[in-house]
Amino acid sequence: MNWDQIEGKWREMTGSAKAQWGKLTDDDITEINGNREKLAGKLQAEYGKTKEEVEEEIDRWMSRH
Repeated sequence: MNWDQIEGKWREMTGSAKAQWGKLTDDDITEINGNREKLAGKLQAEYGKTKEEVEEEIDRWMSRH
């Protein structure tokens, strides 16, 4: 699945995203609204990881769907 597909199915993907990244709140999920850059920014802020680490994590999560 590519990011355009995830973005289009974001509401269906929220459970998986919350399971992967438990620090994301419902408000975070709503604000992200399928935007990869917003997801990356929230993950960097919540987990204190670098942009590169977060992008790799998102890619791994995306490849499982």
